[in-house]
Amino acid sequence: MTNQESKHDQYQSPLVERYGKSDMSYNFSNKKKFSTWRRLWIALAQCEKELGLDVITDEQIEEMKKFQDNINFDVAQEQEAKTRHDVMAHVFAFGLQCPKAKPIIHLGATSAFVQDNAELLIMKDGMEIIHKKLVNVIAALKSFAEKNKNVITLGFTHFQAAQLTTVGKRACLWLQEFIFDFEDLEYRLDGLKFRGVKGTTGTQASFMALFAGDEEKIKQLDKNVAKKMGFKDSYPVTGQTYSRKIDSQILNVLAAIAQSAHKFASDIRLLHHLKEIEEPFEEGQVGSSAMAYKRNPMRAERVCAMSRHVICNSLNPAFTASSQWLERTLDDSANKRLSTPEAFLTTDVMLNTILNVVKGLVVNHEVIKQHVNLELPFMTTENILMEAVKLGGDRQHLHERIKLHSMEAGHLLKNGGEKNDLLDRIGNDEAFMQIKTSLKSIAEPSNFIGRAPHQVNDFINDVVDPILEKYKDEIGIKSELAV
Repeated sequence: MTNQESKHDQYQSPLVERYGKSDMSYNFSNKKKFSTWRRLWIALAQCEKELGLDVITDEQIEEMKKFQDNINFDVAQEQEAKTRHDVMAHVFAFGLQCPKAKPIIHLGATSAFVQDNAELLIMKDGMEIIHKKLVNVIAALKSFAEKNKNVITLGFTHFQAAQLTTVGKRACLWLQEFIFDFEDLEYRLDGLKFRGVKGTTGTQASFMALFAGDEEKIKQLDKNVAKKMGFKDSYPVTGQTYSRKIDSQILNVLAAIAQSAHKFASDIRLLHHLKEIEEPFEEGQVGSSAMAYKRNPMRAERVCAMSRHVICNSLNPAFTASSQWLERTLDDSANKRLSTPEAFLTTDVMLNTILNVVKGLVVNHEVIKQHVNLELPFMTTENILMEAVKLGGDRQHLHERIKLHSMEAGHLLKNGGEKNDLLDRIGNDEAFMQIKTSLKSIAEPSNFIGRAPHQVNDFINDVVDPILEKYKDEIGIKSELAV
């Protein structure tokens, strides 16, 4: 059987095979994971030596560095099949490559030293990838909002025609939700700590033995290893593992991003149906195998599908965190191997898709105008009533006349009429003769959008631009889709 045939005979994750390989895919790869384990073993040995553990030599450390990224996976896999223990299998494999360093690899550590610290490092790197994607989504939505801040459109509540707004103002609603998520993500990134050097049950007993009870050296070891691995600090207390609540908190941020993504994509799907705003449709793209005329919002639908997966997946670490026993239990491991990478990978693909959609959105101005013109006359009636009363009209009588004309115009529209003739009806009514010449100016759409364009300007200036200025070097990633 060829490798190509084998590939098609086994399940392949669509997050990689269908939607494309990416930085996030590498971030959760075995190469990244096990090279990180080796970096941790090297950092531990370096810091132990720096604090006076003479049994460790520079020669041993250099030997370990030589094989940090050159992992003998076949040896580790064969050993794990025998021992049923992934950490000891990789200690063995690393030791075969580094015979001089073999006696001091993993010295004083427990499995969680490499497993947990590596997971925290990988999630940190994953959050930084998401951070960059969010910056680019924010930048793209800002550009769209700014460009369309004066494009008057029909607002909807309950998906029923309401007052007017602008396309740009509506985009700011999407943008604000992603900024909420961005702020949450930064909070979690800033607060993330290292599991550190804590020993088998978190008491650092093994290091008390190594350093002859010198507690200051043990505390310094914890700080030094954390710093060497890029963390400002480590969690002050742990069991054998860091608290699984950390996983839950991080995946809750991803779930919040998914909520914002679902809202955005659902709105695009509704607007796509109205033909007001459409996602990009490429040359050669097929909307339906049967209905050749169709332009389905498949990208937005994909975002909604992935969003639901992330939201549901966030429950996994919540259940895991709540069911840990005492200093630790192992029913977290298999779940984490599935839930954490999938949540990050799905969020990454989801944001790539959103970025592709936003950069290619098509605004159909004429369709939007038609919908505005169809509903605007009904919205003007209160202003017309007020103006007529100010010129001496009887409010109750005028209200009754407007009600009558509105019912007739509405009936006509519901029975095949293509134009809302309410303003013509009012203009031809003797009761409104005094304001007939003013009807056109009263019904100017810009009279009904409030501060919408200025709200866009204020929001961008006060909230969006400071974020984009701070992270301007992260802007500019591509958003091509594999399929």
